Amino acid sequence: MTEKTFEAPSKELLEKYEKLKEYFKDLGSVAIAYSSGVDSTFLLYTAYDVLKDRCLAVTASSCSFPKRELNEATDFCKKIGVRHLVVESEELNIEGFSSNPPNRCYLCKKELFEKIFELANSEGITYVAEGSNLDDNGDYRPGLMAINELGAKSPLREVGFTKEEIRILSAHLGLYTASKPSFACLASRFPYGEVINEKKLMMVDKAEQLLLDLGFEQFRVRIHGDNVARIELLPQDFGRMLDGELRDKVYESFKGYGFTYVSLDLKGYRTGSMNETLNI
Repeated sequence: MTEKTFEAPSKELLEKYEKLKEYFKDLGSVAIAYSSGVDSTFLLYTAYDVLKDRCLAVTASSCSFPKRELNEATDFCKKIGVRHLVVESEELNIEGFSSNPPNRCYLCKKELFEKIFELANSEGITYVAEGSNLDDNGDYRPGLMAINELGAKSPLREVGFTKEEIRILSAHLGLYTASKPSFACLASRFPYGEVINEKKLMMVDKAEQLLLDLGFEQFRVRIHGDNVARIELLPQDFGRMLDGELRDKVYESFKGYGFTYVSLDLKGYRTGSMNETLNI
C-alpha cells in the first residue's frame, strides 16, 4: 500500500474529533460493525479508546467478504486489544439476494445488523454503530435504509465527517488504514438483475487479488454475464496496464479464473458504477 502524506488536522477537525469521543462517552457501550475499512477502523479505534471493555467489534464472514479483509480485521483487533467477534452472514442464503435486485444491500444489511443487535444484546452492549460518512449521502445506498430502520447509530455521519477528514485523522492517529483504498463487498461487482453465486464471487475475488499483488491499489473488477471482466482502474494506471507483458499476464490469469473476455473501462474507477443503470 502506497503511503500518502496527509496534512496535519486543523484545530476545527480536532475539535470535531473530540465531539466524536463525547458521542461515544454518551452512548456508554457500543458494538461496532467492523469491516477493516478506512471508516470502520477509525470508528472502532475511537470507540475503544473511549469505552475500552464496553466496546465490541463485530465482523461478518461471508463469501462476498475477502479472506484478506477478515484477516486484517482480526489482526487490528488483536493489536489494539478490543474484543472481536465474527458472525457468519451468508448473503446467498437470504431470500431474494442472489437475484441481485436494486435493493440487494437493504436485504443484506437488514439480515446482518439484526444479527449484530442480537449479539450485542447477549453481550450486554446497548448500542450498535456503523461507519458510513457524509460522502455516503450522495449515492444510492439502500443499506442505509435498513440501518436506520433498525436503529443503528452512524456516528461519523451524525458528527459530520467526510472521507478525507477521516483519512487525515487516521494518519494523525497512526492508523494503517489512512491510505488504504476504498473497498465494497464483492456483490457490488455484479449488474443489478444478474445472478450472484459463489463461483462468480470467487472469480472476482481472485481477479482483484491478482491486481493487488501486481501493485494496483484503487480499482474494481466488475463481472458481466458468466465470463466478461470489466476492469476499472484509476486513469493514471491505464498506461501500466497496457504494457504488453503485464497485460498478457492479467489476461491469461483472468482466463484461468474463468473469464473469457477481459476489458478495460475507459472511464476508469468510480464508486457505484453499477448504479449508473438505475433511474434514481
